[in-house]
Amino acid sequence: MESFFHTLKTELVHHQNYATREEAKGDIFAYIEGFYDRTRRHSAIGYISPIEMELKAA
Repeated sequence: MESFFHTLKTELVHHQNYATREEAKGDIFAYIEGFYDRTRRHSAIGYISPIEMELKAA
């Protein structure tokens, strides 16, 4: 989890200025659901995206 939060902060949060908490929540949700869980390559699974891993396992 620490690695995930570090990645979230360095790739997204530290580059943004959010006016409201809702704006931050929406942006973080979009990052996780749209990029991190789908297209970002993860070292723990051989530098492929989670979607690629799921397709290989199917």
